[in-house]
Amino acid sequence: MAKSILILVILYLMIPSLLFSQRLLENDIFVKTLEKKTKEFSTEYNFKKAQSFFIKKNWDSTLVNSMKQLHSSNNKELADYCHYFRGSSFREKKLFKEAITELNLVSKNFEFYPLSNKDLGENFLELKEFKKAIYYFKEVEKIPIPNQQGYKISIIYQNLGICYLHLKQFPEAEAYLLKSLQLQEKENDTGSLIFLYGSIATLYYDQYKDAQAIPYFEKGYILSKKVKDFDKKHLASFNMAVVEENRGNFKKALVYRKESEQWQDSLNNQNKVWALADYEKKYAVAQKQKQISVLKIENELKNTQRNTMFFSTIGLLLLLTGGVYVYGQKVKNAKIILSQKEKLDELNATKDQLFSIVSHDLRSSVNALKTSNTKLTSSLESKNYDELDKLLHQNSAIANGAYSLLDNLLHWALLQTQQLYFHKDSVHLFSIVQQIEYSYKPLLLEKTIAFENEVSKNCFIFVDLDSLKIILRNLLDNAIKFSPENSKIRFYSLDTPSEFHQFIIEDQGIGMRPETIAELLQDNELLAKKSNSEIIGTGLGMQLCKQMIKKNSGTLAIESELNKGTKMILSFPKTI
Repeated sequence: MAKSILILVILYLMIPSLLFSQRLLENDIFVKTLEKKTKEFSTEYNFKKAQSFFIKKNWDSTLVNSMKQLHSSNNKELADYCHYFRGSSFREKKLFKEAITELNLVSKNFEFYPLSNKDLGENFLELKEFKKAIYYFKEVEKIPIPNQQGYKISIIYQNLGICYLHLKQFPEAEAYLLKSLQLQEKENDTGSLIFLYGSIATLYYDQYKDAQAIPYFEKGYILSKKVKDFDKKHLASFNMAVVEENRGNFKKALVYRKESEQWQDSLNNQNKVWALADYEKKYAVAQKQKQISVLKIENELKNTQRNTMFFSTIGLLLLLTGGVYVYGQKVKNAKIILSQKEKLDELNATKDQLFSIVSHDLRSSVNALKTSNTKLTSSLESKNYDELDKLLHQNSAIANGAYSLLDNLLHWALLQTQQLYFHKDSVHLFSIVQQIEYSYKPLLLEKTIAFENEVSKNCFIFVDLDSLKIILRNLLDNAIKFSPENSKIRFYSLDTPSEFHQFIIEDQGIGMRPETIAELLQDNELLAKKSNSEIIGTGLGMQLCKQMIKKNSGTLAIESELNKGTKMILSFPKTI
């Protein structure tokens, strides 16, 4: 069971250390003291600028101006503030070792020295140096009145509990986490409580005390309903999915897992909106700079026109040269415009084709649902429960097909507009295949298809996790769709001496002709057809898979025989 909750443990233990530090500038005591110091040392221009940028969370400018202050003045009190500014800025930029170096330069005479120790503990916690983190948190714990520093002692207890939990010192971890819980329930900080419930649940889960762990997971899930933070909602529902999977209640687990994926999608969309807003801002600045450049050129031309007759000959030569340049630019621009027009026409043709295909498929799904619902009503009136059960399963299959089409369309559109972000990391392939199997368990059971996960447990690949899941979901969905009942689907890996891991998805389905395989592997092919001209689908899922495989530095090959099945052969880089 400990292995099955490995991801859950990591998710919950990595985040709580950030809870209080992320609200650093909400520390009213520190901010008010900082404002007084700025007035007291009003002639220290660099310190004033460093303080201003620190409040505005402009970390790069804070680092520059605090360094200028350290070089321009010998004032030890301001030096402590500047080292603290730099330590906090490096922390926000995820440069934890640099942050520790700066915070260690803060003297013990610094008014907020305990706050500096707290930050040191959090930085070591981020670096997973838990014994060092415990040392600094213990130093902070000794302070008799912590609220004079503006932080909550409950967070210190929580971080100590997390450190001991990482070190598998469960009695100490339990003592501190429960002390934190007692305080945080009085403080009624919903966000912190969600993470704390998860940490306590993980503590018991790691000791196989399921009966004590599950109520805390449930509390965290219930509390997540009250917050707007998509990340907290995603983690809470994900944990409940893992709990129900370990219980063997796969239907409930599937509901929670779908909810978790919905919140993850919402979080990704939110991040993309922010990224797009930042891009638009940079584009607006660039346009302004371009306008300024154009105005400068116009002013230069006006000055040239005001020259005396003495420069008329030179002006004529410049005019001729300028005419040749403008003509050349016009020819060049015309070629660029023509090229862009051709590309735009090609993209519009693809878009029209895609919309036509998708609208046809969606209309077919809706019509099928309408027809099925009419039969459903008749079966309900006649109390034909066997037919009713059959129609409900049919409706579910139609809805799942339409959802998969829309999901693929969304990811394809994000890929085409370069809004889909890739973060490559080491991925344990066997575990991912297990997760995909859980997601498709109902469909596999419905068609009585046996699923065999024969991927080596030593297989680690270096890919983007989200795009890998999309690839595997699409390929497994196709394998189920075109496999007969009572057949078998295998996922297995091959040991190769190269730098790539190879694994195969093999089914016993209807198979394909060589012409169909060649058509599927074409980069610009949207439709996939059989020899009898029957349209299998939009081909959008396969197109999406090919693009994502390529972005992950992988390859795809297909082996198939009619009525004997298909092998999808994928290769991805090994984790070094």
